[in-house]
Amino acid sequence: MGKSRIVAASALLAATGLALTACSTSGGGGQSSDSGSAEPVTVTFRTWDQSAADAYQQSFAEFTQQNPNISVTVTVVPWADYFTKLRTDIAAGDADDLFWINSASFGPYASTGNLIDVSNALGTDAEQAWDSKVVDQFTQDGKLWGVPQTSDGGIALYYNKSLVQEAGIDDTTLSSLSWSPDGTGDTLLPTAEKLTKDSQGRTADQADFDSSDVQQWGYNAAQDLQAITLPFIGSNGGTFQDGDTFTFSNPLTEDALGYVVSLINDHHVSPSAADTNSDGSYSLNQFLQGKMALFQSGLYNLSNIATSAQFDWGVTLQPSGPAGRVSVSNGLVVAGNANSAHLDATQKVLAWLGTTEGNQYIGASGANLPAVTAAQQVYFDYWKSQGVDVSPFFDVVKDGATTIPAPVGSNFNAASTAYSKILDEVYLGRLSIDEGAPQADEAANTVVNGG
Repeated sequence: MGKSRIVAASALLAATGLALTACSTSGGGGQSSDSGSAEPVTVTFRTWDQSAADAYQQSFAEFTQQNPNISVTVTVVPWADYFTKLRTDIAAGDADDLFWINSASFGPYASTGNLIDVSNALGTDAEQAWDSKVVDQFTQDGKLWGVPQTSDGGIALYYNKSLVQEAGIDDTTLSSLSWSPDGTGDTLLPTAEKLTKDSQGRTADQADFDSSDVQQWGYNAAQDLQAITLPFIGSNGGTFQDGDTFTFSNPLTEDALGYVVSLINDHHVSPSAADTNSDGSYSLNQFLQGKMALFQSGLYNLSNIATSAQFDWGVTLQPSGPAGRVSVSNGLVVAGNANSAHLDATQKVLAWLGTTEGNQYIGASGANLPAVTAAQQVYFDYWKSQGVDVSPFFDVVKDGATTIPAPVGSNFNAASTAYSKILDEVYLGRLSIDEGAPQADEAANTVVNGG
């Protein structure tokens, strides 16, 4: 792998031992204690991912074998409703004992005392066993507010081998793609043009190409925050946020977004925003149907592609911009409800999920990369057995590589809804980036500031 983050077994065992012995420490204002109780206790766990839920069922079955008086039930709430329901349930005091949460959403719950302080409950030494990038993302006010569960690595470029070979593009060219707002040294655009075809087989670099009749797209430029927006902004040296403040009107950010929009509306190598703005899976489906040659995305789509693509495909490095290859690396944690009626049992399950044994199940099928570093090998072994080289996802975020921070902010989800409405118009070509970027800043930052 391009990135080795495996912690020595002795360090992991030490951290695990501390975590298990720390379970009697209270992490919040729970209603009762289970310490020393032989009475059966049921802890509830919530996620939005069915494949992860299946893996957790196996993990919790093993946990209950070792802790017969504690059982864990798993609930799946669909992504579309997950955070709205979580907010409502926490406010009503009805939240599950444990739940998945992302870096954009945990902040307000930590600030209001609704999450178990993992640094206190399990001990800070436990963090040594976990992916440091995920630990950093979920640390606020010097405290860690969840046990890391998954890491996305970085962003890479999936490609349809047949379509690329038919266009006469070799692996060296594909692995060294670059882009620039002013066109200097730009190889991404001409490559995408060669891979975009109309119904007559004419490519987008030909004068008689019919842009209204595209049958094969070259690339998946779209308003896709993790796969496209953040990597392009970062690779141009721009910023997405400064703290909680949105910075779309940063000149380097505007140039990066302007380049992405030009791939859609000026060069016609990517699908119309009329399709992608409203359907986040549109480009993925085009790629899976053999109608898109290059698809930039993360590990979170690896299983989808491996399961559904009926053609030979590969993975290579994401394109490089003026500031180099800059990716975002995201992760998820399982958070503990500080108001759980079963705090001791909940903290014991948290400790279990922070061990190699507890966390490895979600990587065994290749669906998720575990965030417990010593548990990651099962994930790498799985994809090696499938003949898939996952190193491009890790080379781009290996130690020393520049990354762009994942989104943060107590009101990020609401701010995202506000700015996306404006960027929708920019990607549709109905609003220039010069006009849209300041408006997006104003809309998002008004929400952030409580307006």
